[in-house]
Amino acid sequence: MHFAKIATTISTQLAKTVQFLPSSCALCGLHLSNKSARKSELICTDCYEDFFTASVSRCSQCALPLLTSLLTPLPTSSDQIEQSTQTAAIEKTPSGAVRCGECIANPPSFDHTVVACNYVAPVDQLALALKFAHQLMLAPLLSDLLRDAIVQDAKGDLPDLLAAVPLGQQRLIERGFNQAVEIGKPLSRQLGIPFLPDLLERTRNTAQQSSLHPDERQKNVRNAFIPNELLIEQIYGKHIGIVDDVMTTGTTLHEIATVLKRFGVRRISNYVFARTLPH
Repeated sequence: MHFAKIATTISTQLAKTVQFLPSSCALCGLHLSNKSARKSELICTDCYEDFFTASVSRCSQCALPLLTSLLTPLPTSSDQIEQSTQTAAIEKTPSGAVRCGECIANPPSFDHTVVACNYVAPVDQLALALKFAHQLMLAPLLSDLLRDAIVQDAKGDLPDLLAAVPLGQQRLIERGFNQAVEIGKPLSRQLGIPFLPDLLERTRNTAQQSSLHPDERQKNVRNAFIPNELLIEQIYGKHIGIVDDVMTTGTTLHEIATVLKRFGVRRISNYVFARTLPH
């Protein structure tokens, strides 16, 4: 069965919980009281503390967990965490940021990445329900959680502008909204940073990255993005933050950063709700 169909089936169950039990936690389903509610009154304090407060040592560039973070078990999917072991070679920059061996050997075009969590159960259901079950009320929640991660991040300066990973025209028509834009709008208000939802355009429709083998992903998005010609002057020499819901291999974000730097952008930071771990 196609991944999107599986995701839709799973996320629909969460969506029903959110829809029919509006006073219940979107993750555990328990009743939310005024004292137990956190983050847009959609998740409880226990779930927030269990899944979004663990201190994880991550590569400052790609946000994958580093070896040092694997010494302490995380509260979600420990088996997957163990499989995500990064090469032992790490590099500390003058600012104190740490890069993993892969980013040292094959540096992506973007400079920094901040994520709210790993893309593992049960928190992955929040992203799935937003994207495939049209549960737009979850976008402010994801934005809140991402904002917390950005504020706690000490390795990067805030950008001058925010932008969103664009959808192709066909997928935008089918879905009716861009989940990255829905997360970016409240994030812009929370951080006090201008948001340019139309900064990036897709030059063509592409296959869904999650359906492709890693070796095919770079070819799939190569030359697939271009900045809006009306906004090029606004981004020259600026630090741009790119918002998205899930980061898998980073191929799409790498391509976007490559294009933006070609047009004079000084620095690229990725702000993504969840980071997929290597298999």
